Amino acid sequence: MRNGLLTGALALALAGGVMRGQPAPKARAPKSPEEVKALLAMLGAASPDAQIAAADEFVAKFPQSDFKARAFFAEAQGYQQKNDYDHLVVFGEQALESDPDDATKVQTLLMLARAISLKTGEYDLDREEKLSKVEKYSANAMETLKTMPKPNPSLSDAQWETFKADMIGQAHTALGVDQMVRKDYDKAIAEFKAALDASKDDDPSIYVRLAAAYDKAEKYDDAVAACDKALVLPDLHPGIKAAAEAEKARALKLKGAAAAKKP
Repeated sequence: MRNGLLTGALALALAGGVMRGQPAPKARAPKSPEEVKALLAMLGAASPDAQIAAADEFVAKFPQSDFKARAFFAEAQGYQQKNDYDHLVVFGEQALESDPDDATKVQTLLMLARAISLKTGEYDLDREEKLSKVEKYSANAMETLKTMPKPNPSLSDAQWETFKADMIGQAHTALGVDQMVRKDYDKAIAEFKAALDASKDDDPSIYVRLAAAYDKAEKYDDAVAACDKALVLPDLHPGIKAAAEAEKARALKLKGAAAAKKP
């Protein structure tokens, strides 16, 4: 759905349309058939490397384009698929600096918040700078979503609400990881629970993160319960299933050790 949102929003811009009954966003339109062709090539790239190359070519050929931010986002997205964190951050931040439309802005903010939170360690010298970015980007994404008009007229109101809920869930998840690095486990628990409450669908990976936070907070029964909720979800990815089982075993072991220490 996320890719469909961007594709649909870009198609709307290419057609020059504005939805009735909603505030008109900044008018964005390609300035030549060549720019349209380059945009479509970027959208239709068959691999991360092809997407990166198409985005690079687009920015070089059309440096004043209204879709420059979208090209930088596409490049960051390509690097995300290649697990290249450094380039993801470079091009994601360039997208934010290039006057993005709201759809591109929100997804770039969340991509950066997620990536930076996962790559920040307890002893990183620039830990505070990174975590401050996670918090700023997550808050900015949620604030933008409050007033963001539907970017694709083909989305029903229900689909749009589901999309926004998913994005809010992603922001809270990034903030939960942020609080885990800060070792504020009660706040991490609150953020992961907020992520689950916001999302229309249960995300098993969030239950596993929640369980880890409960373990750190020495709330072992809650950790086991969170893992059990993940393990009963249908079509569970094998990697997430293994993580949930491992976290549950850890919680039970820690619970047993804590009980053995009691007089």
